[in-house]
Order: sequence, then C-alpha cells, then structure tokens
Amino acid sequence: MTDRFWTPRFGYDRRADGTILMRQTDPLPDHPQVMAAYLDHWAQTAPDRTWIARRGPDGNWITVSYAQALDAARRLGAGLLDLGLTADRPLLILSENSLEHALLGLAAAYVGVPFAPVAVPYSLVSQDHGKLRDIAATLNPGAVFADDAATFAAALGAISADGRAVITCRNARPGDIAYDDLMTSDPAPADAARAGVTADTVLKYLFTSGSTGTPKAVINTNGMVCASQAMVRDCYRYLSDDPPVTLDWAPWNHTAAGNKVFYLILTNGGTYYIDDGRPTPGKMQETLRNLSDVSCSWYFNVPVGYDQLVAALEQDAALAQRFFAKLGMLFYAGAGMAQQTWDRLSAVGLRITGRRVLLATGLGATETAPFTLACTDVQDQSGNVGVPARGVTLKLVPVGDKLEARIKGPNVTPGYLGDPVRTAEAFDDEGFYRLGDALRPADPDDLSKGFYFDGRLAENFKLTTGTWVAVGAVRARLVDAMGGLIRDAVIVGEDQAELGALLWLTPGADPGAVQAALAQAAQAATGSASRVKRAIPLDRDPSLDAGEITEKGSLNQRQLRANKAELIATLYAGGEGAMIV
Repeated sequence: MTDRFWTPRFGYDRRADGTILMRQTDPLPDHPQVMAAYLDHWAQTAPDRTWIARRGPDGNWITVSYAQALDAARRLGAGLLDLGLTADRPLLILSENSLEHALLGLAAAYVGVPFAPVAVPYSLVSQDHGKLRDIAATLNPGAVFADDAATFAAALGAISADGRAVITCRNARPGDIAYDDLMTSDPAPADAARAGVTADTVLKYLFTSGSTGTPKAVINTNGMVCASQAMVRDCYRYLSDDPPVTLDWAPWNHTAAGNKVFYLILTNGGTYYIDDGRPTPGKMQETLRNLSDVSCSWYFNVPVGYDQLVAALEQDAALAQRFFAKLGMLFYAGAGMAQQTWDRLSAVGLRITGRRVLLATGLGATETAPFTLACTDVQDQSGNVGVPARGVTLKLVPVGDKLEARIKGPNVTPGYLGDPVRTAEAFDDEGFYRLGDALRPADPDDLSKGFYFDGRLAENFKLTTGTWVAVGAVRARLVDAMGGLIRDAVIVGEDQAELGALLWLTPGADPGAVQAALAQAAQAATGSASRVKRAIPLDRDPSLDAGEITEKGSLNQRQLRANKAELIATLYAGGEGAMIV
C-alpha cells in the first residue's frame, strides 16, 4: 500500500528584494492530458462501477455506471455536434447539479466542445439578468441547457438568439430540444471528434467576478485541469488504493466542486453522490439523510456546513459511525473555519476512529483549476493552507508588511476569453499568476510547515494611523469570537481611526449579548488593526445584482463598503443602532 499522503521536498530561491521562490524538487508525474482519456480508461477497467448517482423522486438512488457514462457521452456529444456546437459556439449550462448536467458536461468534453456552467442565481435570483446577458455575449453559446424550461423561462428569454438551441428535460416549449432525443444520436461522429482533442483544447469556461463588472470567463484547458488532478493524486495518495467516494452539494459552476471534486472522482475511478441538501434552513436534513446512506472516503464542505454537521454528529452516534467509517480526510474551503467547529469535529473523529482524522484546507483559484497549495499534516488549529504541489512554483513577493502569493505551473489558465487587458493584468512580468492573496508562514524559519491566509490584498485598507488592516483575517477572528451570534461581517474603517463592522446577526440573537461579545473580542485584540470597536446590524442580506456577493456566495467586502457608505457614516457618527465598546 502506498503512503497515504505525499512527503514533499523543497527547493528555494531567495532574491535580494525579499522575493522567495518555492517549489517541490520532484517533478509532476506523467499523466493523461485530456479528460476523455480517463472516461475511456474507467469505462474499460471498471465498466459496472457507479460513477455518479442522485436520488430520484421515489427516494431511491439513480445510478450511472462508467460504461453508461461513456455511452451517454458519445451519444450526447454527437448530438451537440449535430446542433452545430464548436470551439467557438460552446454549451452554456444554466441548471444546478444533476445527472443530465454531469453527462452533458462529460459529452462536451469528449468531443472537444467547451461548456460553461454558470451560477444558478444569475438565472433565478437576479432581477435584471445583467450578468447572464454579459456571459452570453462573451461566450456566444450555440446551445443552452436548462433542465426545466418553465423554471428558467425568464433567463432563457433574456439570452435568446437566432440559431441558439435550448436543450431541456421538462416543460419544453415549441422549438426546444429534448435531452432524451439527444441521447438517441448515432455516436460515430463523437469518436472522430474525440481523436482531435488535445491538452490545449478548452475543456470549459468558469466565470468569476468579484464586482459589478462583467464576469471573467476563465479558460480551463484539458491540460491544466488534468495537471491539477495529477497534483491531487500525488498529494492524496490513498486515492490510488481506494477509489474515492464522495457526497457533495456544492455547485459545479465553482472550481472547488466543478473541477477539484468532480474530476477527482472521474480521474480516480470513484463514485460521486449528488447531494440535494444544503447547509441552509430546511435543507440540511437531506444532507444528513444522504450521509446515513453513503460512507465517504473524501468529504468536502464549507465551514457553515460543518457548523451544522458537527452538531448532528455529536448527537447521533450511528450517523457519526457511518460518517467516519471509511473517511480518509475532511476538506473545507470558501471561508475560514471557526476554531470551535474545528475542535468539535476533531474530537468526534478521534472518539469514533481512535486517530486524528485529517481536517484540512488549501489555496487555489478558478485560474489554477484550482489545486495549488495543500496541507496534509494534522494541525491543532484551522487555517494552514499548506505548501505548493508538485509542478507549481510559489512566488512570495513583499508588499508592505505582507507576502503576496503568485503562481506558475501547468495548472494555470492561459487567460480570460476575449479579454486581453484583464489577462495581462493577471500576470506579472515573469508570467506568474497573481492570486491577489497574502500568505503568512506558519514558521518563518521553515516554509515547509505551510502558510496561513493573510487576507485579500484588494480588500485591505489603511486606518488614519497609516496602519494596514488585513480584512480577511480580522473578519475571520471576529466571526469566531462572536460565538455564533453573527452569521458574517463586513469590516469597515477606511480613513477612520478605528475599526468597525457591519453585522448579519444570527436569527434570535440578543443585541445585548452581541455587544458584550464585541467588547470581549475588542479587549482580546492585540492592536488597532485587529480591534473592532464599533458595529451596527444589517437588516437585509447581500445582493447578487448589486455585486455584494460573488458567484460562489462569498462576501465582496469592497463592494459592500461602497454600497453601505451611508450606514457606515451612521456607525461612525454613533447613530441609531450603533454598538460602541
């Protein structure tokens, strides 16, 4: 049996200006360069193994084997080609995760047609469909998939165009193409197209936008995503001995689920159970129901999901036994994990397994497909994002008192579709992609101990004292210190003498308790750049159309500060609702 995780060795270059280059000395292992090769391999090697599954209306799991997936990819792929889809006329997917979504994405990849899954809120939450219109203008898709044409009617209307087909499963309108009809296509043209797919063939476009501007279409080639997955396999070596099993709800329009988790399963011959639950009120029970059926070897969630999961694991011994029975590791992303959640998860895992189960995170971006840095050492506290993967060079550039992270490697995007200006801005003069994140070494004398996220450089600002504020770190500490009384926070104080915060209170939270917790957190802070001395509650959730949340659901701190300027002025004037400690 192989070692469970990597044992990396590093080389360093240290420059006179303080810049550090860090890389693993061992090269990235050889690997297939096109995603279709993995489907071909597993359909031949393990044809009857379940690749993907989802509960049907009757509550039973509907499964798709690797052999069935290959057959569907060939038939659907031929159907897409027959509709006139090409590299310049890709497939746009509006729907949430589903078996049909998965198979259409697989089919497009098999025949070399790029596809682009977009955030469902752009279709169903947005009132003006502005970003969806921008996406369609950038892509010029030849076809759009919406599983239910009635549900997505307004979105489909917003981006309709002559010659643009609509593929749907339910409530088809005149002229729409039934998904089931595509499944009857002669697969022969798909085989011919498959032969022309190379590492440089675009696999998909993933859209990222942290502001109200036009979303950027990140080019994801076959080669970069396959390189990312080769890095994953090298890091988590137990996957080679035991094909991974996962249950996941996170949307495929985001690189964490759509690239890392989705292709982790495909490239390692594993099984992906689609979770129709969510870490939201009324939805978490479905996740717990599914986890009572599925023992994962790899499990991914966001911190708020773990907040809810750990409570259930503590209360339900049978669920905890099932959850940890085959678990190799827990991975979290999307935000910092509260230390109390970390400690509780670790305690349950130790009680059930008798060992410390790896609970880890990493650092990457849509532009890096996303695997870049990973932590495989068991930690006592949350936040260590680990070290660079094989094939990746991490460049740490001094920016004030921070170290800015930049990346070069075969997993990095060639740029943004149709946007040479923002592509040029994303890279430095040595070709390193600018992550926009600052990193802090866990041990300045031994960088192999990993790094902690030290904030988004674009979110940070200065107080009137000239002190820089690392917004990400301050927000994470504040949310943790408030002990569940708040859901999230916007850190403010630009051109002010002290920090403040706009707070989303947890439903039912006592304002007096919030103010007391705020005072305690301020007392424990070590300086003006980390001490939040005033706060005011927000009365409405962040708006997607106003650019206050990104496509992956995280807060856009800069845009929120701009949009809430009047409320921030009230906060610093000591107006109604302000809590000052």
